[in-house]
Amino acid sequence: MQAMILKRPGDALEWSELADRQPGVGEIRVRIGACGVCRTDLHVLDGELPDPRFPVIPGHEIVGRVDAIGSGVDSLQLGQRVGIPWLGYTCGACSYCLAGHENLCDRPLFTGYTRDGGFATAAIADARYAFPLEEAGTDVALAPLLCAGLIGWRSLVLAGEGRSLGLYGFGAAGHIIAQVARWQGREVFAFTRPGDSASQAFARRLGAVWAGGSDQSPPQLLDAAIIYAPLGELVPMALKSVRKGGRVVCAGIHMSDIPSLPYELLWEERQLVSVANLTRTDGVEFLRLAPRVGIVTQTTSYPLQRANEALADLRAGRFEGAAVLVP
Repeated sequence: MQAMILKRPGDALEWSELADRQPGVGEIRVRIGACGVCRTDLHVLDGELPDPRFPVIPGHEIVGRVDAIGSGVDSLQLGQRVGIPWLGYTCGACSYCLAGHENLCDRPLFTGYTRDGGFATAAIADARYAFPLEEAGTDVALAPLLCAGLIGWRSLVLAGEGRSLGLYGFGAAGHIIAQVARWQGREVFAFTRPGDSASQAFARRLGAVWAGGSDQSPPQLLDAAIIYAPLGELVPMALKSVRKGGRVVCAGIHMSDIPSLPYELLWEERQLVSVANLTRTDGVEFLRLAPRVGIVTQTTSYPLQRANEALADLRAGRFEGAAVLVP
């Protein structure tokens, strides 16, 4: 197998050839067809997440085919197409797992962070955390659904059922969830980097009723807002944009510090909540819903060997939608 390996935080990924790996008990090996590039990969690269494992193969939006099955696995078949998400293992025994909140597990493993991920030609995965995928759609088109889509879906559910929804950051997750929100009959207000007219036009093409810079105020108060950009400075701006009783959801796994803010922004029963990881139920619900919505992902493909270029382009915001690596 070949892989792009991160040996230390801040390093460039290195192209490596490795011996083929065999799945253990309860595991599968997936021959990778595509792997999305996520902003969380940048946080791994930059050493911004706690307790990392190095060296590591990043990547957690994996689509591929099962090509080896370990003992104890009877839920998947050779040749079956599956998706591998960020949450790669949970203990099943801690109080959170037992209460149905496996996204908060005390002893989890995360794909592309604390276990090897999908910037490779093959990956080993816990079979319990492999989602069967239908045959419709290309591997490249489906890859962003495995994190941008799943975390986006969880954040949308947490945002509540309000009609007017603000999306701060209109990248991979924003452009997917805008389509879901429009399908649900909501009004979408898109906030981009100040002066990013291309992303604002992209948001309007996907049905946003308004698009502007994150430094601007929307034309009306919103029922809820979701922050996908990892910038703590957006929190007070989003709170200022929602109505009394409105909710702001912080959807990223990492965010810069939230600046001090006047209590009046939170007062009048506004709520500020965060999203942590996902559950398998989230995955099943969203992947069942996605074909009904008719989600079209905007993707830019890169060969696996150009993973460093894809990460740099993501950091600089040089493309619309999502980047995807193809072995």
